[in-house]
Amino acid sequence: MILHMNDNNHPTSDPKIAAIQRLYEAYRRGDVDGVVAELADNVDWAAEAASTSVPWYGQYRGKSEVPRFFTEIGANVEVTEFSLLSFASNDTDVIVAVHWAYTVNATGKSVAMHMQHWFRFVDGKIVFFRGSEDSEQSAAAFS
Repeated sequence: MILHMNDNNHPTSDPKIAAIQRLYEAYRRGDVDGVVAELADNVDWAAEAASTSVPWYGQYRGKSEVPRFFTEIGANVEVTEFSLLSFASNDTDVIVAVHWAYTVNATGKSVAMHMQHWFRFVDGKIVFFRGSEDSEQSAAAFS
C-alpha cells in the first residue's frame, strides 16, 4: 500500500496529539503493529456509517480486531492522498481533520473527501475511535 501523507506532524506538548501523530506515521508506513501499539486492549473502533456497503464499515472491538479495519482498506482501495489538516484536543479527546482520496480496486472509481477522526484516551491509550466520512460517496464508489 502506498500512502501519500503531508507533513503536518509539528512538535506538540500534548501527549495525546503526539500519540495520534505516531499512529498516523505507523499507518503511513503500513505498520499496523505500530498503530495497535497506541490502542488500549478493549478499544472500540469504527467508521461512523449506518451502512455496510464499504468493506471497512462496522465495529471492531479490541486490539485483535482493529487490524482487520486496515486490512479491508488496503485490500480494497489504493489510497492516493491522506492529508492531516488540523488537530484539536481537550483533556480526553483528539479530533483530526483529514482529507483523503482513493480509488476502488474493483470498480476503478475514485473519491476525495474531508473526514474527521475522533479519538478518546484513558491512561495514555486510545479507547475509542470514530471516523466520519462521506459514506454516500464511498458507497457509490463501491457500486
